Amino acid sequence: MHISEELKNKINIDLYEKMSTEKTTVNVLEKDLQVKLWKKKYDFSKANDSERQIKRWCQERVAAQERKRGVTPNIDKVSTPGTDKEGDSLNPSQPSVNNGSNSSEHLPTICDTEGGPIKLRSQEKKLIDFSNKLYLAPLTTVGNLPFRRVCKTYGADITCSEMAMATNILQGQMSEWALLKRHKSEDLFGIQICGGWSDTLTRCSQLINDQLEADFVDLNCGCPIDLLYKKGEGCALMGKTNKFEQIIRSMKSVLDIPLTVKMRTGIMDNKSIAHHLVPKLRDWGVSMVTIHGRSREQRYTKSADWDYIDQCAELAKPMPVFGNGDILSYEDLDCHINETEVKGCMIARGALIKPWIFTEIKEQRHWDISSNERFDMIKSFVNNGLEHWGSDQQGVETTRRFLLEWLSFLYRYIPVGVLESVPQKINQRPPKYIGRNDLETLLSSPNCGDWLKISEMLLGPVPDGFNFLPKHKANAYM
Repeated sequence: MHISEELKNKINIDLYEKMSTEKTTVNVLEKDLQVKLWKKKYDFSKANDSERQIKRWCQERVAAQERKRGVTPNIDKVSTPGTDKEGDSLNPSQPSVNNGSNSSEHLPTICDTEGGPIKLRSQEKKLIDFSNKLYLAPLTTVGNLPFRRVCKTYGADITCSEMAMATNILQGQMSEWALLKRHKSEDLFGIQICGGWSDTLTRCSQLINDQLEADFVDLNCGCPIDLLYKKGEGCALMGKTNKFEQIIRSMKSVLDIPLTVKMRTGIMDNKSIAHHLVPKLRDWGVSMVTIHGRSREQRYTKSADWDYIDQCAELAKPMPVFGNGDILSYEDLDCHINETEVKGCMIARGALIKPWIFTEIKEQRHWDISSNERFDMIKSFVNNGLEHWGSDQQGVETTRRFLLEWLSFLYRYIPVGVLESVPQKINQRPPKYIGRNDLETLLSSPNCGDWLKISEMLLGPVPDGFNFLPKHKANAYM
C-alpha cells in the first residue's frame, strides 16, 4: 500500500504539506547535530569550564574541612591551594552560581572561553509552580509519547520523558533521542536523564538547554536496576554525597530551566537516607524533589512509606516535595495531600492501570467507565502510536509491542460496578470475576493470549512465531 509499481514510496502531497505546517512533535534529532555529536565537534566549552571549576571548588572545600579535623587532605592534582590545575583562581568569596539556592556557601564565578565572567541572571531563569499539579511519572518503556498523550486527554498536568542515558544522548543515538520527543499537547514537559558522572551530566544538560524544548530537567536518582547501580548511576548517587553535590551544582550552572530530582527513601531496606539529602538538595538549588516511598532493596515488595515522605517534606521546606507510591484513586491522593506536607503527588502505576485517574482526581469521583470507553481509549493509543512510530509493518509491530506492555498493567483495573468496596487498592489481588459484558471480561483477563487478541482487533493478525512476555515485574501484585 505504501509502494508504487515503480517500487518508490507513495506520497500524499496534501497530507504531507498539512503535516509539515502543523508540527506536532518537537525534540527531533537533526542530522547535522547528530554528525557533530558523532565527530565530537559540538561546543561543550561552557559545560567543561563550569564542571571543572565546580569540581575544583568542591575538592578545596573538602580539603578545608579535613584540615579543620586535623586530617591531612589528599586532593588529586593539587598544585597550589586556591587554584585549579590551570592556575585560575578559585575565590570562594566570588558570586555564587547556584541561583535560587538557600546555601550560604559561595562558588567560583564560571568563566566563558574568552576568560570573561558569565553573568548568571536569576530573573532569566524559568520558574515553575509545581504545587497541586498532577504529575505523570517518567515510566521506562510504558511512559512513551502515545501513552502520555492519552494521559493528557484525561487531565495530567505535568509529563516527563522516559529515562534517557546521558552518555547515549551525547553519542547521538537515535533510539535514545526518540525518548526525548515532546508532543504539542504536553504543555509542562520535563526530560529525565540518568548518569553517574558530573562531566557527562553537565554536557548533557547543556545540550538539552541549547537544543531541546523542555520546561525542566529531572535527574534520576531512583532507578534500582543492578546494571546502573553497579556503575554508580540511579540509586547509587544517593550514597555519594560529595559526588552528588558536584553533579547538581554543575548541572544547574548550565541550565536556564529548573532542575528537579527523583529518588527513593534510600538504598538499603532498613536504612533510609532521603531525609539527610533533601535539605542539602534544597541548598544546592534543586527546584523540586520527588520521593518514591520505597528503598532500592524493597522494589515493590512493601507499601510506600508516606509517613517518611512527610518527614522529608517537612525538612525540605520551602522547596516543594512530591510523593510517589500506591495512588489509585482520588481518595488516596487527597489523604496524602491533606495529611502530609507534600506539595503534590506523582502517579506511576496508578496511571498505567487506569489513565482516567487524573479525571477522577479533578472531578472528585469514582468513574465507572464502560468497557466501550476503555476500548476507545486503547484505540486512541493505537492511533497515536501509528502516528508516532509509523503505519508501515515496523511501525505497526512497534505499536503492538508497546500496547501489550500497557495491557499487562491495564487488565488490573476492576470496574467500580463490580467492586464489593470502593475504592480499589493498588496492591489488592482481586478474585476472579466475570465482567458485565464480553468486552469487559476480555479487558480484565490476565491471560497474555487475550492481550494478543485485543491487539489483533486493532492492528491485525500477529506475525508468525510472535510471542510476548511483559518486560516489567512492576505489573505484578505484591
